[in-house]
Amino acid sequence: MKSLKLNFSQVNKSKLIVFCQDGIKTSTEQWQLDIYTFILEWVNEDKLVKAKTSGSTGSPKIILLEKAKMIESAKMTGEFFKFKKEDNALLCLSPQFIAGKMMIVRAIVWQMNLVCVKPYGHPIETLDTEIDFAAMIPLQVSNSIQYKEQLAKVKTILIGGGVVDKNLEFTLDQLKSKFFSSFGMTETLSHIALRTLNGPNKSNTYKALNGVTLSTDDRDCLKIKAQKLLNKEIITNDIVNLISSSEFEWLGRYDHVINSAGIKLFPETIEEKLSPYINKPYFFIGIPDEHLGEKMILLIESQTNSEELKKKISDKIRPHLEKFQFPREIIFLSNFKRTLTGKIQRKATLESFTEKK
Repeated sequence: MKSLKLNFSQVNKSKLIVFCQDGIKTSTEQWQLDIYTFILEWVNEDKLVKAKTSGSTGSPKIILLEKAKMIESAKMTGEFFKFKKEDNALLCLSPQFIAGKMMIVRAIVWQMNLVCVKPYGHPIETLDTEIDFAAMIPLQVSNSIQYKEQLAKVKTILIGGGVVDKNLEFTLDQLKSKFFSSFGMTETLSHIALRTLNGPNKSNTYKALNGVTLSTDDRDCLKIKAQKLLNKEIITNDIVNLISSSEFEWLGRYDHVINSAGIKLFPETIEEKLSPYINKPYFFIGIPDEHLGEKMILLIESQTNSEELKKKISDKIRPHLEKFQFPREIIFLSNFKRTLTGKIQRKATLESFTEKK
């Protein structure tokens, strides 16, 4: 697979502009055009850049980000991971979104070598370069495990854009590369907290980067203060168990919580329990119920739909759930709705199902 290599320790601004302008004229690959376009946007005189939100909790939207604060975010990440000049970083995420943009910014700020590949499901399939730092979504990491020789070349991988399930986390514990799960969003300029997934410092909790202060509101949702990154405190819809002003355990999204007969159910927590037992994409969601207020159902992405399969799954998951955590109904759908970054859109998927009924 064709790659694009950028050495930010040697290329000055004027040469970089010419290089990107030439690249836009000659390249036929959209992913390369996206990289050239963002770099030109980054080096222009404007103080702001445009970014797309992922659309995981609503329609994707365009927001403006301050370059100065993106630089501070890059510095904070680099200080945590101990970046050095001429380290090799891998860009395998689209620079249309914040994770890809920030990989380019980190490489520029820290004067790193950036190895760019097409943002698809198998980013290290033909990797022939030692990589110090890479950022991937869970699907890319899961697919990369089969390329043992290439994966051994990557020292550190930051995973974002989705939940790391227990199956994947167990596998990562057997590997030499260092893996971290990130917590953040477009508005926080990528991550503000990290969780170590393997090795001696493996943890179930997220720890904030230096300069970030955490608290919760009356819903137990996380509030974030970070003077260098944010102009004001951000109140999220992420329900957490706050351990200290710099550490928390993530429980799930407030907008996903199901209130069934007065019991609050956290779908993401239940889903994590079942990751070893269901080998297809799935999620729990609440629907209106006359007696319970809401009843929790399990949606599974599958081309197969039979009572036999429902019974097989029910029997497999029942021993691992509390009575009140067991779904009232199991429904198979041929396709889930997803964002451009691959996240499942729960409400949109449910709506598409109810429209077909």
